[in-house]
Amino acid sequence: MNGWVVLLWSFVAALVLIIGGIFGSLVVMGRITLFPEAVPTATPTPVETGVVDVTYSVMILNASPDAGLDEQMRDTLINSGWAADVVFASDSASQDFSTTTVYYIADEDELAAIGLANLIGGAAVEQSDFYADLNDTGAKQLTVVIGVDRSTTAPETPAETPAP
Repeated sequence: MNGWVVLLWSFVAALVLIIGGIFGSLVVMGRITLFPEAVPTATPTPVETGVVDVTYSVMILNASPDAGLDEQMRDTLINSGWAADVVFASDSASQDFSTTTVYYIADEDELAAIGLANLIGGAAVEQSDFYADLNDTGAKQLTVVIGVDRSTTAPETPAETPAP
């Protein structure tokens, strides 16, 4: 019986050495990390959805080659709750403005500008006082410049002119 005990202990010792060797090899090769570093968790950034505020007057400028887009957008705003006497629509001096953009003047107008941009189907939002002089009422105002991205007749890329 003494021979069987020795054989059993030999088998257990060999098994422990093999398992220890495999574990040690995995640690050395970097497949197992004994003390892993904490992985920083990603914190989601809140996305501003804006606020639709119909107390703002809105000036709409059509800077695309399509006639009537300013009036269509004016009708959209009036149907969304704006009073007809605070929404102004006009053609712009240029017809090649690339991206439809909602401009606001003061920092406190940003949420209203984001809300308006979302209401009209998505638009860029920028702070600028370029259109502030056009506001002769002194009321809070947002300006929407309709770009070529809303045009149905403008080509996606400008056509190249052949060399003479």
